Amino acid sequence: MKIAVRSLFALVPLIGAAGLVGPGSPAAGAAPASSPAAAASTGSELFVSETNCVPTGNGSAQSPFCTISAAAAVAQPGQTVLVQPGLYPESVALTRSGTESAPITFRAVNTGNGVVRVGRYGVDTATGSVFTLRQVHDIVVEGFAIYGRSEVPVVVDNSSRVTIDDTSITQGSTPLIKVTGGSQDVTISRNFLHSPGTTGLVVEAGSTGTRVVANQIPNGGMELTDAPGSIVTNNTVQAGCVPGIWVATSSNASITNNIVKPLPDQSLCAGKPTLKIAIVVSPAPDPATVAHHNLIDPTTGWAPYRWGATTYPTVGDFQAATGQGASDIAANPLLDVRFEDRGYIALKQSSPAIDSADAYARGVPATDLMGNAHADDPTWANTGTGNGYHDRGAVERVGPNSTRVEPLHRTIGAGPLDTTLRASASIHWTTDGPIGSFLYKYDDSPFWQGGTPSLNVNHRFRRAGSACVQVSWSLTSFRSSAGSSHPSCVVLGAHYTAVAPTRLLDTRSAVGVDTSTPVAPKSEVVLPVGSIGGVPAADISAVVLNVTVTAPTTAGFLSVYPDGTSAPTASNVNFVANETVPNLVTVPMSNGKIRIRNGSGGTVHVIADLQGWYGEAGDGFATETLKRVLDTRTEGGALAPNGTRTLNLDRKVSPGATAVVLNVTVTAPQTNGVLKVFPYGSPVPNASNLNFVPGQTIPNLVIVPVKDLKANIHNQSSGSVHVIADLAGYFGTDGQLSYVPNGPLRIADTRDATGLPDRGGAKPLQAWETVNVSPDVDDLACCVTAAAVVANLTVTEPTTSGFLIGHPGAEARPPVSNLNFVAGETSSNLAIVGTRGGLSLYNSSSGTAHAIVDQAGIFINPQY
Repeated sequence: MKIAVRSLFALVPLIGAAGLVGPGSPAAGAAPASSPAAAASTGSELFVSETNCVPTGNGSAQSPFCTISAAAAVAQPGQTVLVQPGLYPESVALTRSGTESAPITFRAVNTGNGVVRVGRYGVDTATGSVFTLRQVHDIVVEGFAIYGRSEVPVVVDNSSRVTIDDTSITQGSTPLIKVTGGSQDVTISRNFLHSPGTTGLVVEAGSTGTRVVANQIPNGGMELTDAPGSIVTNNTVQAGCVPGIWVATSSNASITNNIVKPLPDQSLCAGKPTLKIAIVVSPAPDPATVAHHNLIDPTTGWAPYRWGATTYPTVGDFQAATGQGASDIAANPLLDVRFEDRGYIALKQSSPAIDSADAYARGVPATDLMGNAHADDPTWANTGTGNGYHDRGAVERVGPNSTRVEPLHRTIGAGPLDTTLRASASIHWTTDGPIGSFLYKYDDSPFWQGGTPSLNVNHRFRRAGSACVQVSWSLTSFRSSAGSSHPSCVVLGAHYTAVAPTRLLDTRSAVGVDTSTPVAPKSEVVLPVGSIGGVPAADISAVVLNVTVTAPTTAGFLSVYPDGTSAPTASNVNFVANETVPNLVTVPMSNGKIRIRNGSGGTVHVIADLQGWYGEAGDGFATETLKRVLDTRTEGGALAPNGTRTLNLDRKVSPGATAVVLNVTVTAPQTNGVLKVFPYGSPVPNASNLNFVPGQTIPNLVIVPVKDLKANIHNQSSGSVHVIADLAGYFGTDGQLSYVPNGPLRIADTRDATGLPDRGGAKPLQAWETVNVSPDVDDLACCVTAAAVVANLTVTEPTTSGFLIGHPGAEARPPVSNLNFVAGETSSNLAIVGTRGGLSLYNSSSGTAHAIVDQAGIFINPQY
């Protein structure tokens, strides 16, 4: 498997020097050269973000556009442009069309804490209309807070099947929305049009089939001229300076379920001629034009209707003379106006508009301005048609409600990083549909999504660990901060993919670096691992490396940790002067790079061989009680010089095993050499697992792929060597455990009593003593139980030779060890140990020794 390395590895000293940079002050990067914009994302959603955009972005979630105009220039039929909260001081010309079955949608994702503002909100950089739709079709624009200055903010010209929905438009003069040029089948719905004392909506001559539904105008009116087939339904208008609804020379028009309340204060109209009539239909309408179930406030003295050339002073007069106005109400509608970025007008309790509308009127919307269904107020008599409980006007009154957000959980039957989010809302009153709307934002994305009355969403996180989502719910379509917010988290583990050992770094021979000089004291190697086998670094949770130190000039240790994080107190490889020592390392990935720190006062050479990686792909882990599967001292004899032995694990692991975890120990070698463990049937690799010198006993943990349940062990030396292999577990198709990077963390240290509060202070392990250590899960988002721990076990200051045995606290101590040590020397080895009952450590020696446990991560059962 090829490993794509993006750049040369760098040696970064930790102490100041000319031309060198320490970890506390990263080098300033040169400004990136400008590059052409990427091709537009082909997904169903395009993203726009003021704060998280990429100037050359393609609109994907990883590379969003900076402006709405950039998305509009490339949007395809069926795509939805999701615009995140922020200020967009631009004029947007929508020139691309969708299809009747696949419109192009531009949707503002407003939240309780952020609004999508477009146009001249405190700025003067944009000119012209804010949104212009000219000679287009099948476009939806919804949710924006639009701010104009002098031009009409939204213009729909000579276009068809266009919807302007759920916007809030603020302007000091001129119409706010204009439909003109012979447009057809345009829907103006659920908008809040705030232009004091002017006509908020104008539909000009030649436009047909215009649908004006569930809009609110807090101080102004609407005018439709020569617009056949127009529907004006369930709007709420506080008329100021102009009639609330004026339909002129329009045949087959329907004016129903509206609320018109003339404003008592008409001071804004000074010097302007004011036609004090709530609803005007002129000249004489054709017989197909109807008006009924409207609620008109008579308290200001305005006439309710002009029908043709006649003005009627009361609703009763109008009904008697025309036969129109059936079920009209003349009363104060008891409105509650709330001015915000996206304002609205609610109904007060006992409003006569409640439960009194015509559910069968032309154009009756399925939901109100807020996106809520119709609700039956049990305290009010139902006088409407149909189900009887539609409210007049644009906003439905709803009652007590509750929401339910299920805990985020793994998707059953899917991959280890796949999750499902479910949420729903309920109301204590009878309704004819859902109420409220949910938004959600995963912690691996900066973007809010949703806006639906319920959630059943699947999401794949890119990395293992704490996985959280924030869920917000609102009854007002997030017009205010009122509502509820629910964080929900789960801990996800990754699966393992083993690879043939691949050398990534060798400072002796300039592999991965441009010199063959050793790593300087107190400095680091920055290792950009990059993608592996085509899998991006962002999708890799952790990598497994065999890290070897050779030719150290002093005693010390290496720490291997994710780039972008602080150097840990934990260590991975301990060494003494002139020693060659390897150790397996499992290190989380954060930004595609890792750091290898030389914590000694001398120089060292470092070798790193990739063994595998954790991510969405691969297999789960099955832990085993440590058991011996090979001992050449008692069976088969020592490995001959440059000899290879096949380890057959048939009937020792599951038939579904794809890789095995072995604690491999070399003992009694006759000469210097290396031991290599690799897949059966493969050529001997360049990478090694163990380095040894004559007479040495040294262990190392090995994760090796198996073929036909077999692996090869090769002795690359001129002398014979004995080999011991203890099985710790396997990865395979039936492996149930997944890996959670949670480290490096020091979870136990007998030198200062870390993690051992019951031992009575700092003191070494006594001869034959057992202590119990708990894996650390405190940094994870929610409660989990570790089924196994991946930890570096270190023994230091031993007074005699011996063994360290790690095993599940609830199980009997096995007769095999994890770590061999000799008097006076510091030794370490990675271990994967089950933790039922905690991690027990046994000092199998007649002397004392200090023990240190550095956790890299844990395995969890995803069914918890």
